[in-house]
Amino acid sequence: MPTQKDFKRLVRSRMKKTGESYTAARLQVLKKREPTANYANAAGMTDAVVKKQTGRTWAEWVRTLDEARAVEMPHREIARFVSSLGTPSWWTQMVTVGYERIRGLREKGQRRDGLYEAGKSRTFNVPIETLYNAFASTRRRRRWLKVKVTVRTAAQNKRMRLTWDDETLVELGFTAKGSAKSVVALVHQKLPNKAAADAMKKTWTGHLDRLTELLA
Repeated sequence: MPTQKDFKRLVRSRMKKTGESYTAARLQVLKKREPTANYANAAGMTDAVVKKQTGRTWAEWVRTLDEARAVEMPHREIARFVSSLGTPSWWTQMVTVGYERIRGLREKGQRRDGLYEAGKSRTFNVPIETLYNAFASTRRRRRWLKVKVTVRTAAQNKRMRLTWDDETLVELGFTAKGSAKSVVALVHQKLPNKAAADAMKKTWTGHLDRLTELLA
């Protein structure tokens, strides 16, 4: 496998031949080296899940976004393009982040602005209304989440945005899995480094364990 120095040489060689920007040339070199089987692992989400929620596998998303030259776009523009294809709002961000990870625009857990984030999801054997209320109701939430938070925005049984006690942000999405099962998927944002993201992921495991006991 080429070293990083060799890889940069290949990219610059292509730039010279084609007149492409470094980012565009880098993408074309990567496309020749990277098997599509690695996409789900790089994105941090299985093909089955992203296909069910968005109608496309990772390979299909990568092909669509590459054709739109998304690799040269800032995060907000990629998300806007993904949303324009009819992707549900929560999954717009998931697809955008997954693509950015696949194309090396950010590390797993890292945002384009250099900050990090921690993601978790959990399935509960309760209706979505019950699960959503466990987050939305201050009284219920305090029984399992031992942190002072502020609900910034919310759409009943769909999504919620929280401000943590340290001013970091949490985006939550709720999905029904039939009449008696539901899933919450969350992304804790604006964490300063990978160590903080890893620690927060473990912290959320504890929070969700307590919620599981409460809802059992």
